[in-house]
Amino acid sequence: MELIVTEKDNAARRIADILSDGTADAERVNGVNVYGWGGTRVIGLSGHVVGVDFPPEYDDWRDVEPHELIDAPIDTQPTQEGIVAALRRLARDADRVVIATDYDREGELIGKEAFDLIREVDEHVPVDRARFSSITDREVIEAFENPGSIDFDLAAAGEARQTIDLVWGAALTRFLSLSAGQLGEDFISVGRVQGPTLKLLVDREREIQAFDPEDYWELFATLTGDEGAFEAQYFYLDEEGNEARRVWDGAAAEATDESLAAAEDATVEEVNRRTRSDEPPAPFNTTQFIRAASGLGYSAQRAMSIAEELYTAGYITYPRTDNTVYPEDLEPEELLESFRKTFFGESVEELLDQDEIEPTEGDEETTDHPPIHPTGEMPTDLDDDEWEVFELVVRRFFATCAPAATWEHLRVVAGIAGESPLPSGGGRGLSLKANGKRLLSAGYHSVYPYSSADETIVPDVETGDELAVSESHLDAKETQPPRRYGQSRLIETMESMGVGTKSTRHNTIEKLYDRNYVESDPPRPTQLAHAVVEAAEEFADLIVSEQMTAQLEEDMRAIADGEKGFDEVTEESRELLGRVFEDLTDSREEVGDHLRNSMKADKILGPCPECGEDLLVRKSRYGSYFVGCDGYPDCEYTLPLPSTGKPLILDEECQEHGLNHVKMLAGRKTFVHGCPLCKAEEADAEEDRIIGECPECNEEEGGELAVKQLRSGSRLVGCTRYPDCDYSLPLPRRGEIEVTDELCDEHDLPHLVVHSGDDDEPWQLGCPICNYREFQARDVGSELETVEGIGEKTAEKLESVGIEDIEGLKQADPEELAAGVDGVGAGTVRDWQAKAD
Repeated sequence: MELIVTEKDNAARRIADILSDGTADAERVNGVNVYGWGGTRVIGLSGHVVGVDFPPEYDDWRDVEPHELIDAPIDTQPTQEGIVAALRRLARDADRVVIATDYDREGELIGKEAFDLIREVDEHVPVDRARFSSITDREVIEAFENPGSIDFDLAAAGEARQTIDLVWGAALTRFLSLSAGQLGEDFISVGRVQGPTLKLLVDREREIQAFDPEDYWELFATLTGDEGAFEAQYFYLDEEGNEARRVWDGAAAEATDESLAAAEDATVEEVNRRTRSDEPPAPFNTTQFIRAASGLGYSAQRAMSIAEELYTAGYITYPRTDNTVYPEDLEPEELLESFRKTFFGESVEELLDQDEIEPTEGDEETTDHPPIHPTGEMPTDLDDDEWEVFELVVRRFFATCAPAATWEHLRVVAGIAGESPLPSGGGRGLSLKANGKRLLSAGYHSVYPYSSADETIVPDVETGDELAVSESHLDAKETQPPRRYGQSRLIETMESMGVGTKSTRHNTIEKLYDRNYVESDPPRPTQLAHAVVEAAEEFADLIVSEQMTAQLEEDMRAIADGEKGFDEVTEESRELLGRVFEDLTDSREEVGDHLRNSMKADKILGPCPECGEDLLVRKSRYGSYFVGCDGYPDCEYTLPLPSTGKPLILDEECQEHGLNHVKMLAGRKTFVHGCPLCKAEEADAEEDRIIGECPECNEEEGGELAVKQLRSGSRLVGCTRYPDCDYSLPLPRRGEIEVTDELCDEHDLPHLVVHSGDDDEPWQLGCPICNYREFQARDVGSELETVEGIGEKTAEKLESVGIEDIEGLKQADPEELAAGVDGVGAGTVRDWQAKAD
C-alpha cells in the first residue's frame, strides 16, 4: 500500500481527488478520515500532531524555579492521539510513504514528525517527499511523479524554533507571572518574538504621549476664470527658499487672511504641465498581501486564514512566501486565458489585447514558493469574505500583467498684488497655488481598483489670465503625533527588523491581543504592556531586543542551509537566556511590584462614590467580572457588569460620575456598556412591567413575570419572586421594548416588539417563551453559540461538518465529531453535549 500524508484533512481530500481522478472514497480509521482508491491511502494530519514540552516533574510552577527550565530536558508527546494512532496503523501496511505537507520550515517539521512516527512502526519503508506551491492538478501530479527527500536541515530549523520558543516563553512567563502573583488563566505571557513586537508598540505609544502639538494655520481661496472655479492654497518661501503652506505665526496668518478677504482678483503667474508614469505593483508576497487585505478591513490573522483556505482548495498558490518574482515557467497569457470566460472576462480581454505581457518584479526573489497568485481554478462555493480575498489575489495578478498608468499633473500659481507679511512665492504680494491631476491612461487601474485613481481637476488657464478671488478662509490646525501601527504596517516593520517570519508575524499580533497586551485596532498597548517593556528595559533588555530575536532567526536560517547545527543554536540560546536570568533574579521584587502597579492601573475606572478610593474592574471566584472598590474590605461598594464578554476600560469618561466607560469584548457580540453607575441608576429608576403569570411558581406562590432592567445593563423577563424563583428569559440589550395587546394562545403572555430606533423594521419578538430560541439565534448568530464554550469560529467549524443546531450536537458521536473538527477533542464534545441538555 502507498500511504500519502498531508498537513490537514482538507488537503488530503483534495489531493486524493486529484490523484484518483475523482474516484477516491472516504473511510474512518481510528475516527480519522482516510481517503483511498486502489492501493493508495491518504491521511490528513491536523498541523502538529506531536508537541514539545517539559517532563511532568516540571509542571508545578511553585515547586520549580523558572530558571530551572533553561536546561530542563524536553519531551515529544502526541497531542492528537487519534490521528497518531491512525497514522501508525496505516504505516504498518505501507510499502511506500509520501510526505506531502506544506513546503516551508513548519511544514517540513510536521512532515519530519510524521516520518519519525512512521519509523517507530517500520524502520525500512521508503519515505519520499512531494513538494508543490499550489494544490492544482498539474502541480500535484508533477510533484508526485518527481518526489524528493525530506529536508532534515529545514525541519531542524523548525525544531530549533520550537525548542527555543518553548524554553524562552515558559521560563520568562513563569518568572513574570510568579513575580506579579498572576497565576491561573491570568498569567503574564512573554516570548522571544512577542517581546520585541511589544516594545515596538510601546515605543510608538511613548512618542504619541510625549508629542507636544504646535499650532499652525493654512489659508485657502477660490479662484474663478472662464473655464470654471477651483480652490487654491496660500504659500510662501521659508528661510531656506522652499515653498511652505503652513503659517506658524498667528498674527501673520490673520494679516494674510485679511489680505485674501480684501482681494478681488489674481493673476496667473505660472502654469506647469507634466506627465508621469504610474507603474503597476509588484506581485504579492505575504507581507504585501496582508497590507492589501487590511485595506479591505481584514485583520492579519483573518486574511491569512482565508488565504490558507483558498490555497488548500486549489484556488491560489501557497500564501506564505517572501518571493516577489514570478518563476520563469509561469505563462501569464495562459493563466489569464483561464479566466476569459468568467466574471473577470472583461479585464482579461483588455490584458490579452496588449502586444506583449511582461509581469512586474519585486526586489525579493526566492526559490521555494512563487509570489501569491491565482491558479486558474474558478471557485463556485465561496462565502463573501473568501470571494473578496480571492478577487484581490486575482486582480493583483492582473495588475502585475497590466501596463503602467499615465497621469497629467497641472500646477497653477497665481499672484495677488499687495504686501505680504511673509516672503512671497512669486513676485510681490500673496501667492496661491493649485495642483491638479488627470488620468490620461488608466493602465493597471482599470483591472485593479484597490489603488486610488482619483482625479483632482483644475480648469485650463494660461499665464497672464485674470482670475476672480472669493470665499477665502483660514484653517487653524495642530501638528499631529505619529500614528499607531496598523496591523499590516506593524508586520512590515517586523519584517524590516528581522523579527519573526512570514509564517509567524500575524500569529504574534493575535497573541498580543489574547494576552491583554494590546486593545483596539490599530493595536494600542495596555498598561500591562508598558509594565512588561519597562521592566525588561530596566532589568533585562534582551527580552525586548530585536537584535537578539533577529540573530536567532538568522541562526535558524543557517540551520536550514546546513551551516549550523540544531544543538549549537539551541545551546547558544539557552546560554543567552541564562544571562538574562542572572539580571532578572536579583530584581524579582522590583519587577513584581512594577507589574502589579501597572496591572492595577489598567483596571481603574475612577473614584468610588462612597469612599473616594479607586473603583477597579475585578473578577469573582466564579469567573464573572464586576466593579469593586480598592478600599475593600473597609468599603464594600460594588457595581455589576454584563455577563457577556471581557471588560475593556475606554478613555471616554462619564460627565456625571467621573467613571470611565466600559466596553465588553465578545467577538462579533462586542458592545459598549458605558458608565456602570449610570446603568445601575437607570435600572433602579425603572419599575418592572408585569406581563403575566410565572409558569414555574404562579400556581403555588403567585409569582408573576415582568420585563426587568438589571443594574448590569441587561434586560430580561423574570419572576417577581426572584431570588426565591429564578425563572427568566433573556431580552435584547438594545432597543425600546413595547408590550402589545396581542396574547400568546399557549402561554397567555403578551407579544413583545423591539424598536431599534433606526431605519430597521421593528423586531416582532412575540411571546418571550415561544421565541426564546429564536432570540438566541438572532442575538448570537447561531444556535450552537448558545452552548457555553462554543464561539463563532467553533460554530462555523461544527456547521462545516454537518452539525447545524443543538439537537445535531446532542446526537453526534463525540469521537467521530472530534476527528472531523480541528482542535477539538472528544472530551470537549461530551462537555458541550452535557451543557446542551
